[in-house]
Amino acid sequence: MLTKRIIPCLDVLGGKVTKGVRFQNNVVLGDPVDMAAAYSADGCDELVFYDITASAERRPIDIRMVAAVARAIHIPFAVGGGIASLDEIARVLQAGAEKISLNSQAVQNPALIAEGAKAFGSQCIVLGMDPVKTPGDKRFPCGYEITIRGFRERTGLDALEWARRAENLGAGEIVVNSVDADGTRQGYELNLTRLIATQVRIPVVASGGAGTPGHLAAVFTDGCADAAIIAGMIHTGDYTIRQIKEALLAENIPVRMKWSNDKRRTLNPEHMPNHKEPYA
Repeated sequence: MLTKRIIPCLDVLGGKVTKGVRFQNNVVLGDPVDMAAAYSADGCDELVFYDITASAERRPIDIRMVAAVARAIHIPFAVGGGIASLDEIARVLQAGAEKISLNSQAVQNPALIAEGAKAFGSQCIVLGMDPVKTPGDKRFPCGYEITIRGFRERTGLDALEWARRAENLGAGEIVVNSVDADGTRQGYELNLTRLIATQVRIPVVASGGAGTPGHLAAVFTDGCADAAIIAGMIHTGDYTIRQIKEALLAENIPVRMKWSNDKRRTLNPEHMPNHKEPYA
């Protein structure tokens, strides 16, 4: 079995990391650069940053934040939110991100996936998808419909059909974020993750619903995921990344075990320092 990746997700709103349920009732947690450094030191494999209102507000990503994160950590990270052109992809990658995530913009302009893969390589292009359950609706054979703009709009796209199309267009990875499970900490949507993971040839990242190490173990085995995104369970301090990885190893799930000597590796959001002049 290939090594499984643990990827903290930092939802950014107004320059701060926030967390809510289905993108609602968000609570401010801390500074994205400080939190990125702490999670990197604690042993995460990658990070992902979502500017959760950029697409809905039709504005670009905060490039200063991307560059500041790149200076602070030495692991791969992806950035998503409102990226709508090759020029914007280039700016994010040049600022230091290894990957960009296309979600709403990919639905509205699927050619952007192919153009981005051709210009920068498939390994840089991640399809983010937010499917919602559609029980009994024959328009969606797989049982899930794609939503965009932070779950605000339905698209009429069948989730599995869209995943296959994105792969054919050149996406190198798919993040499957369950609308129904997002922020609930009740476990990943295993049926959804398995559905996509077993029908495409590229890596699939599970997202939405992680609350315990057992949830990650389940999505790596029953859900067939290659990686898992986590948020609330570590943002609150209930678990460290090291604890999660040790629990996965105990279940014979292979993970990378490496930590920095950085003393900030255990994160307490209540004591998170704030930059006086962020992203200078």
